[in-house]
Amino acid sequence: MKSKLDKNEGVRPEALTLKQLRALLVVERHGSLTRAAQDLNQTVPAVHSQIKNLEVAIGQPLLLKSADGSGFIPSEAGHALLRAARRIEANLSHAVQEIAALSRGNTGRVVLGCVSTAKYFAPRLVRLLRDAVPDIEVELRIANRDETLKAMRRGEYDLVIMGRPPREVLGDAIPLGAHPHGIVVPPDHAFARHDGYDPALLLKETFLCREEGSGTRLLMERYLDRLAEGVMPPMVMMPSNETIKQAVLAGLGLGFLSLHTVSDELASGRLALVRGPGLPIMRHWYLIIANEPGQPPSQATTRVAREIEALGGAYLPRASG
Repeated sequence: MKSKLDKNEGVRPEALTLKQLRALLVVERHGSLTRAAQDLNQTVPAVHSQIKNLEVAIGQPLLLKSADGSGFIPSEAGHALLRAARRIEANLSHAVQEIAALSRGNTGRVVLGCVSTAKYFAPRLVRLLRDAVPDIEVELRIANRDETLKAMRRGEYDLVIMGRPPREVLGDAIPLGAHPHGIVVPPDHAFARHDGYDPALLLKETFLCREEGSGTRLLMERYLDRLAEGVMPPMVMMPSNETIKQAVLAGLGLGFLSLHTVSDELASGRLALVRGPGLPIMRHWYLIIANEPGQPPSQATTRVAREIEALGGAYLPRASG
């Protein structure tokens, strides 16, 4: 959005308002002033004025006309402010929900974010936490690795459980337990009947895999690349571990999965593991305390983190097969 800005005037953060930032978020979401005004239940001129005042306070254009002229896209400065606005919205929402928990008689509230593979044990963990710290409200949120990292960096979570923590928190991540991964096949598959496999034959099989951004997908690609650098087998992307399991059972291909997601199927013999060098691949689950840099975690967050660590992985499924 072009506006007449005084280039000699610096950024004036004291002039920014939540109303303006929310207007920017909604315009960016819809790419349109008209649709943003409808969403905010305001007039188009009112939304335009909020964006213009925001640009004056920042000293740079925040929204630009898209190449096809159909709407607005953020400038570089706009992207920077949008990231800050999302963090502010997340922190405010977090504070409001924590206050609501206090009003219900709890001593605190903790949001526990987990990658989607953890959904096979996270509900049990939350149940154990409710017994251990009944005065703290624990909310569970589950998403794939990419979305979990984004939400963590926006400040939406107090604690996060995932494998392979990002570099910036690796040194402070708390190991929780082993996290094995492997290749699963139907019990009548040729690879289920031998101790060992021919990498050349394995790479001719169709692999059923998770979406881009999934931690399991990344681990699978690294493993396959070690078998034959630069050679990847045919792949079919599927939206969930459950879909992959059902597809493997139907004989549509091999599945590379966390063994925690197939513990029941391996124990019952409905699925079998491919055996051989490097399998299963052993990784670990980690707990991350996701407080803002320089800000100590709340007492409730510290208590819940200690309880999770003290459980010693007792909530993790047993990977058999």
